[in-house]
Amino acid sequence: MNHPLARPVFFLSDSTGITAETLGNTLLTQFPQERFDRDTIPFVTSQEQAIEAVARIDGLADIGPRPIVFSTAVNSEIRAILSRSGGLLIDFFGTHIGGLEATLNSPASGEPGQAHGLGNVARYQSRMAAVEYALEHDDGQSIRALEHAELILLAPSRCGKTPTTMYLALQHGLLAANFPLVEEDFERGMLPPLLLPHLSKCFGLTSDPVRLSQIRSERRRESKYASLRQCRYEVREAEEMYLAKKIPYVNSASMSVEEIAATILQRMHLHH
Repeated sequence: MNHPLARPVFFLSDSTGITAETLGNTLLTQFPQERFDRDTIPFVTSQEQAIEAVARIDGLADIGPRPIVFSTAVNSEIRAILSRSGGLLIDFFGTHIGGLEATLNSPASGEPGQAHGLGNVARYQSRMAAVEYALEHDDGQSIRALEHAELILLAPSRCGKTPTTMYLALQHGLLAANFPLVEEDFERGMLPPLLLPHLSKCFGLTSDPVRLSQIRSERRRESKYASLRQCRYEVREAEEMYLAKKIPYVNSASMSVEEIAATILQRMHLHH
């Protein structure tokens, strides 16, 4: 059986490309039946670079499915060049900037790189401080300044604690610590005592036992740690602890890090 060619998708930006990737991929999730070959081209800050990007797009357009191009480029001349490509251009900036200028009765600055650069120095510094805090307090390895934590994430091993706290730190500047629930905690049926004064900051993660067993098997195959029986036991015990202490929690098995983070921010009323 012949498989259709994957459709080329480009994320173009005058900065890191993170915004173009995030918005573009959100739209692409609505087409799960399609196959996409993604390519990010960041820091397109000159007309020459835009022309080179168009050449790459047109080269693929000539030999296969029409490419899809998501762009967050700010400069009007660069955007004009990109619009001449043979791909379907989805210009996130150009689509909305006119309406904003009209409503605000003010012209856009036209300066690239504001979304993820140093445009807001204080916010950038707070995010970097939050990342340092998350690294220090990853997996319960430090309790220093725990009273300053805005969130303490709890979960059995491999339920997504570390990537979630790192994402919350980097994207939202949240001071987040995470602690693993271990065999000793399950045997006692109690949370680690050092967390008891901070219950109002705690949020729990759980998982599907089968999925958790699969993930753990990638690290330690055919071990008690990865066994389905152990995973069922830990998930059950963790959920009972959360309920006993009225700690909100979510099953992370089928959620992306972004979805987990958004759920935590909403349920814990954390706004940055």
